[in-house]
Amino acid sequence: MRNVDWFCHTARAVFGLLVVAVAPAMAQYSPPADPAVGEDYHVEVGYGFWNPEPSLLVNSEALGILGTDVDLVDDLGIEKKRLGKLNVVLRPGTKHRFRFEYLPIKYETDSVPVQREFIFNGQRYRVGLPVSTLADFKTYRIGYEYDFIYRNRGFFGVLFDVKYTDVNVELNSVIGNEFTTAVAPIPTLGLVGRVYPVKNLAIGGEVSMLRIPENLSDDYDGRYTDFDLYGTLNFTKNVGATVGYRSVDVFYRLDNDSGTLTFKGLYLNGVVRF
Repeated sequence: MRNVDWFCHTARAVFGLLVVAVAPAMAQYSPPADPAVGEDYHVEVGYGFWNPEPSLLVNSEALGILGTDVDLVDDLGIEKKRLGKLNVVLRPGTKHRFRFEYLPIKYETDSVPVQREFIFNGQRYRVGLPVSTLADFKTYRIGYEYDFIYRNRGFFGVLFDVKYTDVNVELNSVIGNEFTTAVAPIPTLGLVGRVYPVKNLAIGGEVSMLRIPENLSDDYDGRYTDFDLYGTLNFTKNVGATVGYRSVDVFYRLDNDSGTLTFKGLYLNGVVRF
């Protein structure tokens, strides 16, 4: 995990330097005469696979009995798996993009012995108790991107997103079936940038986030950070392939229920454009 964290921090630093270095240059200098491949489209559809390392902590209170943090990976045996994701971009104008993403995240285990005693939803789970776990995190992302700097070989813009996350965690055992749910639309703001060192190779990144101040309410608080660094090879103006690294970090607290959900890893996408 230390190497993954180092990579994530380094990638963010690289993206920051990219923004600082590229934005002024793009604003001051004339674009090359030979435009980039893959920027002439109105609809872009991407589908691919993400293989993140999950870190999942949930805490659920019931009947006035406070819960303890349950580690779904270490305590209940949830394992890393490949996830599919769908991205759609509608581009009515050169600097305007409407974006949609569907990312279903689902993990299941069958009769795994509890590794550490904990309390979940008012029930005490003792070491050795067989538990079947379902962890389902459906995420929808709807947003608008405005590229206020746009040239033939790159752009820099802002993101306005709403991320809708549906959290459902179920623990099934001989002592009962318990679950916790949380559903919330999360608005985020972010930055996005892309450059073409050669006309058919794009290097880009984006970061979007939300922070709810802890002192805003005694009943809830949270955060959401989504970071993405990638390279895209465009074989033609209509077809390309993307390799990237993405990190999603979510924390929520509602009354006495809370969750900390982190996903970090590489992904591979195929892209078609019209």
